Amino acid sequence: MGTTNVSFFDFIGGVQLLQGEDTRTAIPVILIGICVSGAVGNLLVLLIFIRDFRSGRGSEVKALLASLASTDLLILLLCAPVRAVTYYKQTWTLGTFVCSTADWFQHSCVVAKTFILAVTTRAKHTLAPSAAAGPRRSPTWIHGALAFIWIVAMLFPMPQMLFATLVPHGSDAVCVSEMPACASNFMGLFYKIYPTATFVVPVMSTVAYYTKTLHTAVNHAPSPQHQSKVTLVLLCLSGALGLMLLPEWGTFTWIRLGYNKPPLGLIIFAQVLLYACSALPPVLLMTMYDDVRQGLVTIWFVATCRRAKNVPASGDECPKAEGNGAEVRGSNAVANAVPAENEKTFPDLEHFWTGRRDTHVEEEQDPVPWEREEKML
Repeated sequence: MGTTNVSFFDFIGGVQLLQGEDTRTAIPVILIGICVSGAVGNLLVLLIFIRDFRSGRGSEVKALLASLASTDLLILLLCAPVRAVTYYKQTWTLGTFVCSTADWFQHSCVVAKTFILAVTTRAKHTLAPSAAAGPRRSPTWIHGALAFIWIVAMLFPMPQMLFATLVPHGSDAVCVSEMPACASNFMGLFYKIYPTATFVVPVMSTVAYYTKTLHTAVNHAPSPQHQSKVTLVLLCLSGALGLMLLPEWGTFTWIRLGYNKPPLGLIIFAQVLLYACSALPPVLLMTMYDDVRQGLVTIWFVATCRRAKNVPASGDECPKAEGNGAEVRGSNAVANAVPAENEKTFPDLEHFWTGRRDTHVEEEQDPVPWEREEKML
């Protein structure tokens, strides 16, 4: 492979031509584990938000967080498997189209994630009732904002698609990114603007905004409990995204600005951390966001009830779990108390029925004729 006419050379879709069976086996296993766990978590978060919107408990922040979970699903289901296959095969086996679009699509999703979190700074945390706060704000602006975000996110990484190419290597091929030397000056400026505009500025502004908002909510708001909790969740999401994507953006910019190539271990660590960044938000939401945690309990309880085999066919419904599940425990206590009372026998009634057991009474003089009817039946 000759690189005399290019200003930089980098692998696409994962580092290729690695030596060592341990690396070839361990990295795909780690990526698959992150992919599966993260996909399950993001699917649960999406399901919880869908239930909230169908029950009228949605909000603008929840709509944006649902979009964030969808973007993470795209990264985990479409981008991570490409890296896993590449690390296992050590050469490129997925064709020209995937080679051209792999890094472009991944960068588009990463940039979209960053912008979506930045847009949450302008979203409402709750939807106020119309009787108290007038008509609800139309969510149309969210649709427009998401459309604009994805258009920009797909345009910024276009050089990743333009410079991607398959290079023969013996009987196999490798997928690389080669920038022509004639474009080095312009692209050198572009690769300084690109990370700054799509990562540094959005992340720093988002973290600064939520830090200031959280301080104000805790110290000055009359009832800051709910708002401060949601703000803390968004602050943690923004901070985690900034820290976990920093190695990937650092190595990406390092290579494309023409410096010495970073250590191979740092490149692999940065790529693994990028996918872990897509698997972490569900964990933060399920542990810190009350609405998501309660929705998870409700979904688990409904799924458990549907799997139960002893549910009567009369249409009895499982009680709904609200808050900390007090209604579930209450319904179980009532269900356990009913059989206990049914089994209880009062002494007076027992003596009464014992005394009447062998008594023969004429039909017309029988004070309880319904007993005779039951016996006949």
